[in-house]
Amino acid sequence: MKTNKIVYYVSTGLLTLLVLFSAGMYFFNYEEVSEMFVDFGYPTYLIYPYAVFKILGLIALWIPNFKVIKEWAYAAFFFAFILAFFAHFMIGDGEHISALIAIVLLLVSYIFNKKIAKLDD
Repeated sequence: MKTNKIVYYVSTGLLTLLVLFSAGMYFFNYEEVSEMFVDFGYPTYLIYPYAVFKILGLIALWIPNFKVIKEWAYAAFFFAFILAFFAHFMIGDGEHISALIAIVLLLVSYIFNKKIAKLDD
């Protein structure tokens, strides 16, 4: 159905913008992100690789033919967003709301991706 595709593309598009903003912060605002990583107790050498993996995950979400890779990307984002939610919540910086929004967008994208795939089969 057309509505399913609209919901899928809107949710995936908004999720993409959110993740690109996050990855952009990792690349272009390293000092601030580095401080957050230290507050979380994470090593700062993970910042650039994590940003690259976020971008690769987005690419996987948008490529329709790589269904297994897309499933792995959804799973990876789910766990990353859950961990981000609790990490931000525990340090009390207020950024846990962004992670919660990302979780909702990811779940909507995933559900409607499945609905579209059923219709295409």
